[in-house]
This record gives sequence, C-alpha cells and structure tokens, in this order.
Amino acid sequence: MTTPNSRDTKAGSAAAPVVRLAAGAVRGRLEDGLAVFRGIPFAEPPVGDARFQAPRPVRGWDGVRDALAFGPPPPQESGIQGRRGVLTGPMGDDWLTVNVWTPAPDPAARRPVMVWIYGGAYKLGHAGSPGYDAQHIARDGDVVVVSLNYRVGIEGFARIEGAPANRGLLDQVAALEWVRENITAFGGDPDQVTVFGESAGAGSVASLLVMPSASGLFRRAIAQSVPDTFFSDALARDIASAIAAEAGLRPTAADLATVAPRQLTGAGETLTDKMHQYADRWGSVAHTLTPFSPVVDGEVLPTTPWEGLAAGAARDVELILGHNRDETRLFTVLGGQFGKITEEDAAASLRRFGPGPDAEQAYRAAFPAASPGELDELVRCDRVFRMPCLHLAEAQAGAGGRAFVYELTWPAPGLGGVLGACHGLDVPLLFGNFTADLGNLLFADVEPSPEALALSSRFRSSWAEFARTGDPGWPAYDTEHRSVQILDAHPVVTAYPEETSRRLWEGYAFRALPLIA
Repeated sequence: MTTPNSRDTKAGSAAAPVVRLAAGAVRGRLEDGLAVFRGIPFAEPPVGDARFQAPRPVRGWDGVRDALAFGPPPPQESGIQGRRGVLTGPMGDDWLTVNVWTPAPDPAARRPVMVWIYGGAYKLGHAGSPGYDAQHIARDGDVVVVSLNYRVGIEGFARIEGAPANRGLLDQVAALEWVRENITAFGGDPDQVTVFGESAGAGSVASLLVMPSASGLFRRAIAQSVPDTFFSDALARDIASAIAAEAGLRPTAADLATVAPRQLTGAGETLTDKMHQYADRWGSVAHTLTPFSPVVDGEVLPTTPWEGLAAGAARDVELILGHNRDETRLFTVLGGQFGKITEEDAAASLRRFGPGPDAEQAYRAAFPAASPGELDELVRCDRVFRMPCLHLAEAQAGAGGRAFVYELTWPAPGLGGVLGACHGLDVPLLFGNFTADLGNLLFADVEPSPEALALSSRFRSSWAEFARTGDPGWPAYDTEHRSVQILDAHPVVTAYPEETSRRLWEGYAFRALPLIA
C-alpha cells in the first residue's frame, strides 16, 4: 500500500481541488470543468490476514493525499472469448478504491449521486477502464458520479470455508457506506443516491436490492441486462471445490491464501475452459462463460432478487430495468459460431436453456419461421438476460413498487452491423466513450453518427433525470399496459416488444440454481 506521506505532494496547480473526508484530505484535479478524484481507498487492502474476509474500514492518514490515479484493478482472469480485460494502472494491493467526478465539490450543492458498478461475468472488471470514464455523465447530467472497484473471481465470489459469501457484494456495500459518509463533501446528496450497473454489475445491483446490509444506502437503482445466474449454496460450494482442485488445494481460505492473489486467478481460468465436463452436476451453468455468481447463502444474500422483490424487499426503491434486443449475439460472433448454428445445436440450446421440458416444442411452435441460429439466439437471450429483467420488473410492480423498463434495439455499427443490439452496447452509448474497451469493437472503424450521438445523449439525460426525480421520461411498467421505452434512432414507448417470448416464460420462476448431483 502506498503511504499517505508519499502522496502528500503539490500535484499540479494551486487550483487543484482538495476535499476533506472522514479518513483524511484528498487532492484531485480539475478536468474540463469537473473536479475529478481517483483511487480513494474506501477499505483496507484485502490481503494478508484480511484476505477472503469482509472489507475492513480504511485507516486514516495525515496531510493531503493525492487522488490523481485510479487504484489497481482487482486480481482477475485474462478475458472472455478473446476479449481481454483492460488492466491499466499499477499492480498493487489497494484494489478497494472509489473515483469521483463532480461539477463542484461544494457541500451546499447537494446534487444527485450516481454510483457505477462494472460488469464482467463476476470475474473481470476495473473502475479505471477507459470506457468507464464518467465525465460525460457528470457534466451532461449535472450529477456527481462515483465508480468503485470490488473483488471479482475467486477473491470476491468463490464459496469457500473460513470466509463470508459474496465478498464482492460486501465490497460494494462498503463503498456505498463510504458514499453515505463522504459524498456531501464532493457536492453530492447522500439521500439521493442511485446505483447503476450493467451485466454482472446489474446482477450486483439486483443483489443489493435484497441485501439487508445495503438497505437504506440508495434510493434508486438502474440494472442494465441483469443475468439469470444466482447460485445455491450447495452449487457454489461444489464449484469452489473444483476451482481449488485445479490449484491442488482444498476450498478453504487458509489453503487458497497460500497462493498469491494474481496467481490464483489461473485456477478459475483453467476451470472455465472445462466447465462443460460438469454438466451432469451444474446443469446450464456448465455451459456459461463463468463459474462465479452471487450466492444465495441465506445470510449476506438471503434470497434471489426475484423472490425478494416479489415479497416487497425494495418496494420503496424506484427502478429502471432493461435489456438489449440481441444480447447474446456478441458471444456468438466472438466465439466464431455466428452463421454456423446447426439444427442439433439449436435443439440442444432449447432443451438446455428453455422454460421447462417442453421448451423445444414451444419455441418451434411460437417461432415457426426461425432458423436454427435464430432459435438458438432467442432462447439464450430470453433465458440469460431478457426474461430475468422483465420478471424483476413484474415482481417489483406486483409488490407495489415502481419499475421502468426499456429495450435497446439500435444496432451496433461495428463489424458491418452483424452484432445488432448486442450485449454491452448500452455501455459506450451511456458513457459516450466510443473508442475505449468494448466500444473499440462495437464502433470499430466507424465514426459515431449523429444518430448514435443523439441516442447516447438520450441515455445520459434519461438516467440523470431518473437519478434526480425518479422519472426517466416514460411510463412505469405494469402488467396491464406493459409500457416499455424502445431506445433506437427514433425512441418510442410501446407495449413490451418481446411478447411472444414473454408468454413462453409466463409462470417460470427464476430461482437459485441447484446442485444436480
């Protein structure tokens, strides 16, 4: 850990903003009208005797600590299907840090606060990735934006003996507690906090909605492409045993701590490559891209988001829930399978991912003109992202809460448009960063068109207005009208567009995934 004294430097002009926090003072930088602070620790480094434990409060420091560079990324695997994680910054132990973009660090400003939680299959991600630069959201929306690091992979989600479950989620709670205690100094309103995230970040947001330790830490939430995978305790422990075995260890905190954090990631990566061998024990999980997910352990996470919302756990939290039309196209293209799906492949996917034993028949009857590739994509999109989002909205509305639903249908222009409105497209559109991270692929060799820029601006204005008022600009979802905002070149409000799929999944219950054998 870098000592506070080593950071007690002038770091730029006398105009550099300084903010006093509960743990000590930090110095940021003025950037195009914003005050930006990077790499502020919200918890002690989770190493040594703190490894695999709940996050511990950060120790205070004397003097003024420079907050000019993002903290190190948490230990993680190299990527998904050839797409590498962006690991910029130093490789130290200060993983648990936050970053703040604010129009003015004035305690009297009381601006809405938006807290970003990155995705990455619960095994990748870093708040310092260039695609998550939040300057456009903060500036255009006149809001304070916070991003945070949390433990991923084995460090954050493996269910091991001698450690609490869902350590990555506990990190997020600790960061939200930091926001509650410190955000006023940055010009933010601790009573107007909105959490937002995409993919595994959206799954994290959904988890926070039903976690007792997160209650009261945010007022609104935005979940973009919530994945369906939540593990039962038995399944999570079995998967952890298999991961530990790859390193020749037992699934205990004591054993795993004998391997350095950035070396231990290899065990998870090795298991990912052979997960299909466990299909008889893990079911559909064995055919996914990750052996990590939130664990319904009964304590940290007492229930799944669907069950919790239906019981009214987040009735007072206003929600935006949404998905992209062609979610899984990205993985099919990157996996080299686009245009190559056979009848046998489609049949296997329908049986594996569909809602019940008659899913293959039901899908073929509902989509009689669909090709094998289209059937494969439909059932994967429905199971992994589209129906989980819709069912969360229905659970929230059914419990008397408010949920606003959207579907992104505008297609990514990269690779000749073959990607469609694929998974992750909402991220560069929201952040306005088209040449960083996934934006490099989705907008490859294509200048953002006026259409793209207008849609990008609409994302930010709707999200910021929601954070400010609880109303993104379209009607709340209910089971009578099923109003949904379609985000495209010409956005419109219509009844839920995937009605055929909705009916196929009507009555299906998303639950914690079991251990089969």
